[in-house]
Amino acid sequence: MRAEHPNHLVIATFLALVFSIAACGGTMDPVTARPSQPNVLLILADDMGVASVQAYHPDSGIPTPNLDRLATEGIRFLDAHSGSAVCSPTRYGLLTGRYAWRTRLKSGVLKQWEPPLIAEERLTIADLLREAGYRTACF
Repeated sequence: MRAEHPNHLVIATFLALVFSIAACGGTMDPVTARPSQPNVLLILADDMGVASVQAYHPDSGIPTPNLDRLATEGIRFLDAHSGSAVCSPTRYGLLTGRYAWRTRLKSGVLKQWEPPLIAEERLTIADLLREAGYRTACF
């Protein structure tokens, strides 16, 4: 377990396939033959609005059948906020639950090959999920 827990985790979920964390429950319920814990899939996409997915906006001109199915079969979050309008600090906030501008990054985004913004000892949402028995991955 890492030393510092955030006061809260802000989980902003917009359905798309640019950046995601996938978590799978590790055990099956013997009675229902279903995972004992729900699967968790967080997808964060740059430059995407809620109207981009047909499940949220049927008049969208972009066919999104797989995302529509995820939205239909899962839990929809319709009121999400980000501490930034750009990628690096938004991802930092999602993964850590912390305000990104309190790090060494004071504006803009990380450049290619810069050291990671998340400190090695910083607790992340993946750490919390693993503590709850999940297997996690980031793509």
